[in-house]
Amino acid sequence: MNEEIKALEENKTWSIGTLPPGKQTIGCRWLYKNKFNSDGSLDKHKACLVAKDYTQQLGVDFADTFSPIAKLTTVRLLLAIATQK
Repeated sequence: MNEEIKALEENKTWSIGTLPPGKQTIGCRWLYKNKFNSDGSLDKHKACLVAKDYTQQLGVDFADTFSPIAKLTTVRLLLAIATQK
């Protein structure tokens, strides 16, 4: 958990501010996972801090969400175009 908090702080994931009147904070919780090697032995313990997004309302707490994901087909297409040019 300490490593995850340190990484979030180093990446400047959030900034502390004041809440507008009539708003409540959105809680968070820790998710834990065990990562295993290919032989089945324990590699490491992982902890991830996530927001309780089920308490958020579209248009009130957020406007839209965006998560950039590079699909393999897109990467292949870009590489093919690059090699042709």
